Amino acid sequence: MNYGAVGNGQVDDTQAFLKAWGDVCGSTQGIPTLIIPKGNTFLLNSVEFKGPCRAASVNFQLSGNIVAPNNMNAWKDKDQWVQFDDVQGLIINGGGQIDGQGQVWWKVCDTTNCQRPTALHISKCDGLRLSNITHINSARNHISISGCNGVQISDILIRAPDESPNTDGIDISASTNINIHNSFIGTGDDCIAIISGSSHINITNVMCGPGHGISVGSLGKQGSYSTVEDVQVRNCTFNGTQNGARIKTWQGGSGYARNISFEDIIIQAAKNPIIIDQKYTDNLSTGTGTGTLLDQENAVQVSDVTFRNIRGSVAGDTAVTLDCDDQIGCKNIVMDHIDLTSSVPGKKVSAHCKNVKGLSTLLSPSVSCL
Repeated sequence: MNYGAVGNGQVDDTQAFLKAWGDVCGSTQGIPTLIIPKGNTFLLNSVEFKGPCRAASVNFQLSGNIVAPNNMNAWKDKDQWVQFDDVQGLIINGGGQIDGQGQVWWKVCDTTNCQRPTALHISKCDGLRLSNITHINSARNHISISGCNGVQISDILIRAPDESPNTDGIDISASTNINIHNSFIGTGDDCIAIISGSSHINITNVMCGPGHGISVGSLGKQGSYSTVEDVQVRNCTFNGTQNGARIKTWQGGSGYARNISFEDIIIQAAKNPIIIDQKYTDNLSTGTGTGTLLDQENAVQVSDVTFRNIRGSVAGDTAVTLDCDDQIGCKNIVMDHIDLTSSVPGKKVSAHCKNVKGLSTLLSPSVSCL
């Protein structure tokens, strides 16, 4: 059925999409499918596709392209662009493209914490299947997964320039049993960020770069209680990234990050391949990105973390940074078969280690406190 969308990338097709969604969400026949046809580009303003739907599964088949407004004043909701809320068994696929047209936002928001829309926000959608789409140039983070259980994400491409601010690839919060695999993510911030309330996260065969690596955190900002546990990152490559395998927590927070492993990782000219930072700050909090919040009695506990079989080249001076809290420290940190050398022939790289307890086997460079 045709719902009157123009599909020329110029006329706002939001209402046509909402009419189609109403019929799809209300259907009970098979797997109801909303088809965005190949060969067309549809302009959407802020839009929320709400559930619950009557069928056990609903397919949003994106074969064409959807684009965001390229005028900041045209936005109705500057916090979210495309939202799916409370849609069980949601399937998003089809080989199409989502273009956030973030360039106009990046110019204004490069050094200020101004409000910008997340491109694709998926909340309370258990059983989500997201695959075979391209996602480019979000104003802020590209994909946000919140309050979901049993999610499969595969065969997606996310791309934004390395200088685009805060354009995370995938952010995961308050979610469990998340599997991400066989994907390419290159942005101006974290390729994947695993945020508080998340557990049982498996990330496999992801190519990351440019960007800030795959991060647990940040956790504990503004004294908050934050938790992440049971995270496995395997068979991933960091190419030209600022960071690689990273855990970042704020001083003054509480909670824990535990049972986390980074294994079988290839580093290609990353500046900071391995990082645990219990004194994390960001540019907007300190104005420089280099300060720390001192004299804090609490810290998020970091424990039971394994870095195993990580090898490759380092673009910076420090291959390993384990900077843990002076009072709480990091416990049961295992580093096994680490082989990192400078991308500059003949140059040596170092390791920094503070307030860490754990074990090490076959490390290059050596880590003094393990």
